[in-house]
Amino acid sequence: MEILGTTLRVCVDDLEAAVGVYERLTGSRAQRFQRGGVSVAAVGAFLLMSGPEHELEVLRKVVATLAVKDVDEALGALTEVGAEIIAGPLPTPVGRNLLARHPDGSVFEYVDRGGPGPTERQPAGLSR
Repeated sequence: MEILGTTLRVCVDDLEAAVGVYERLTGSRAQRFQRGGVSVAAVGAFLLMSGPEHELEVLRKVVATLAVKDVDEALGALTEVGAEIIAGPLPTPVGRNLLARHPDGSVFEYVDRGGPGPTERQPAGLSR
């Protein structure tokens, strides 16, 4: 599995104030979207999230988002090393994602830019 990039997740109280700071630090413009009740701004290598505490509590458990070429390939590699697939692969506005708990207990989101694939599982436990 090839990891193409990493996005760091940052939960913030005031998304508008944080966006300005991260835009200046990275020299990038924010791309904004909603994910359930959470407002999200992608700025450079940062994914800023703000919303209700009960939704952020779940999102804080994810260490980072890893961009991969193919989520199905990631699924195979994760299964081989004994990772627990918590959710997915599921379609998103930009491709597909899955959440996995590595054998050491760390939780990561894996995303690709592809369309929905043949492998879709229902969330089990930690959902977005």
